[in-house]
Amino acid sequence: MNASSDDSKKVSLTIISYVSLTFIGYFIIGLSLAVLPIFIHQDLGFSATVAGLVISLQYLTTFMLRGYSGKIVDTKGPKQAVVMSMTGFTITGFVLILAYYFKFSPFICLGFLIVTRLLTGSAEGMVGTSPINWAILKVGEKYTATCISYNGVASYGGLAFGAPLGVVIVKYSNFYVLGGLIILLGLIGLFFSKSKENIQGKQTKDQQSFWNILGKVAPYGLCLALGGLGFATISTFMTLYYEYHNWENGALSLTVFGVLFILARLIFSNAIPKYGGIKVAIVSLFVEAIGLLVIWLSQDPTITLIGAGITGLGFSLVFPAMGVVAMKTVPSSNQGSALAGYGLFIDISLGVTGPLVGGVADYLGMNYIFPFSMIMVLIGVSLSYFLKFKTAKSIV
Repeated sequence: MNASSDDSKKVSLTIISYVSLTFIGYFIIGLSLAVLPIFIHQDLGFSATVAGLVISLQYLTTFMLRGYSGKIVDTKGPKQAVVMSMTGFTITGFVLILAYYFKFSPFICLGFLIVTRLLTGSAEGMVGTSPINWAILKVGEKYTATCISYNGVASYGGLAFGAPLGVVIVKYSNFYVLGGLIILLGLIGLFFSKSKENIQGKQTKDQQSFWNILGKVAPYGLCLALGGLGFATISTFMTLYYEYHNWENGALSLTVFGVLFILARLIFSNAIPKYGGIKVAIVSLFVEAIGLLVIWLSQDPTITLIGAGITGLGFSLVFPAMGVVAMKTVPSSNQGSALAGYGLFIDISLGVTGPLVGGVADYLGMNYIFPFSMIMVLIGVSLSYFLKFKTAKSIV
């Protein structure tokens, strides 16, 4: 019994050693996530739509590089992808410093900020699923769900802690300090990833093209994308939403979201193998919709934070729940491409949310962004029900 416990602890520590690279990447992303919309909208004087669009540009390059990242993982191993991502994150720190230097010229500053978002997206595209694959190759495929869950804790934990820290840094210092911290963290991630041994999966004749794999995981990815829209609305627009209502500490919503997200991953870690991925996804999406409903109806910043927490609680298990089912549709030799293809849909969701929800805010009003997001998540619930019946035999 003690031996089994020791083995389990060893596996967990091994997985954590790899997904810590994910934490570094998403901590860097979080540092600027909450401060840039306000800086673009209020300091530079651009509309909420422009602010949302600039933030969402990150996910365009993430989308474009997911497939390339999966191919690298499948053919050369995940180390190269992670090293490239950390290099990209480091460069974004330098460009952010340049952007702030030209703050006196809104359009020049905005141009550099666009470059930072594109570079950040490229880095995220390379690191998004590579550490998961690295961990799976190290500990074995039977720990796939655990690796995905731990990686989610690392990514959303990074966002949850990075976002409020970024707000504090900008409030009490400036973007020069923020850019310097990003450079430092990028270099730490770069040297740490270089110090680890590369692992390559077995190459077999049943290797399939990325687009073929993408088609197989697409139905499950679409549910993820609809669920991701709720998270993306909070991460991109909550600080502006708080400013609109003359409330303070809007960035705390990302922290509350992240804390409940992490707790759900830890407390309900056995839910997916026990009840099945699709059943867990249905319940999770419904809880997420309730959280968005609470935010919509709230007239108080504290209740709004509670709504953000419920949203995080619900969204927490959507990625691993649907991901485990999606992974079963492809051969093991295409694992890297499958995770990359599946991860594309969260990028699509995050990329569309900026201009789409920003448009809702500009043309209907800021108060309409959360009911709109709630409807999208409920559509995800309906699609999940359809997939439950379609794939009933595989999840019995």
